[in-house]
Amino acid sequence: MASRKTWHTLSITARPAAVEALESAFNQLDALGTEIDHVRRRPDEPVVVTGYFDQKPQEADVDLAVSEALRIYSSPQGSVIGKTWSTIEETDWLSAWKQHWTPTVTGCFIVSPPWLSPAAPGKQVILIEPNMAFGTGTHETTRLCLTAIEHHLRPSDKMLDVGTGTGVLAIAAAKLQLARISGAGEISACDTDEDSVKLAFENAILNGVENTVSFHRGSISDATPAADLVCANLTLDVILPMLDLLLEKTNRVLILSGILEEQESDVLAALAGHGFQRPEVDRSGEWISVTIDKTMANLL
Repeated sequence: MASRKTWHTLSITARPAAVEALESAFNQLDALGTEIDHVRRRPDEPVVVTGYFDQKPQEADVDLAVSEALRIYSSPQGSVIGKTWSTIEETDWLSAWKQHWTPTVTGCFIVSPPWLSPAAPGKQVILIEPNMAFGTGTHETTRLCLTAIEHHLRPSDKMLDVGTGTGVLAIAAAKLQLARISGAGEISACDTDEDSVKLAFENAILNGVENTVSFHRGSISDATPAADLVCANLTLDVILPMLDLLLEKTNRVLILSGILEEQESDVLAALAGHGFQRPEVDRSGEWISVTIDKTMANLL
C-alpha cells in the first residue's frame, strides 16, 4: 500500500502585531498555506502562525524571509518568540487547512473557498481557491479594496488590478458589472509572480469570468492602457516608486491599499506632492486604503 504524503510544518510563535509579516514571509518561502491560532486569553498574548511546506526550507532562508518581512511591515525584529518544526500526514493536513477557511462577507460580496459554495441571494459569491498567493478575502486590505470597488466601480468601467494575487479583486469587479448590466467593461489584472497569475486564472474559471478578465505576468509600464478604475493592493514600499505611473494610468479612481495606519502620513504626503490634498481614507484594523477620485475637487 502506498504511503501517505507527508508535509512539513513550521509554527512560529510571535507577538500579535507580527502576524501579517509572518504570513508574508511564508508566502515568500512558497508555503502551500498558512494557519493562524487566534485562541488567546488576552489580546496581547502571543499568536502561533503555522506554514505548510512540501519541501522543508533551509533555516537560513526562513530567518532571512522573516527578518525582511518584519522590516517591511515595520514590526520589531524581536517579535518572534519561538519556532517549531513538525510533520503532518495528508489526511490531517487537508482537514486542518479546510477548517481554517470560512466565507468572508464584505458589503455585497461573499468570498468563499470552493468546497463551501454558500447560497447567498442578493450577494456576489466569489469562489477563491486558497493558496500561497495573497487575496483570499480574509485580509483587511482585500476587504477594504472590495468595499472601494463596490462603491466606485461603474457599469462598463475599464478596470486594472495591479498585483492581483489570487485575482479576487478583478473577479469581484467582473461579477459586479455582470450583475448590474448585460456585460462587463474591459478588466485586466497583472502580477509579477507567475504562480499567482496561474492561480488567478484558475479562480476566474471557478467563477465563470475567465473570458471577462485578462491576466498577465508583469507590472504596469508606459505601454499599459489607462483604465477608469485602478486598484493597487500592494505595500507602500512598492506603491511609492510606481505612484506616478499609477496616477497616469488612472482615468477616474485610484484605490491604494496594503498600507499600514502608521504609514498614512507618508502616502498622504506623496499624494499631496501630486496635488491631491483630500483623498478618501478608510480603515480596518491596523490597515488603511486610500482612494483618489480625479473627478472630485481634491485636485488643486
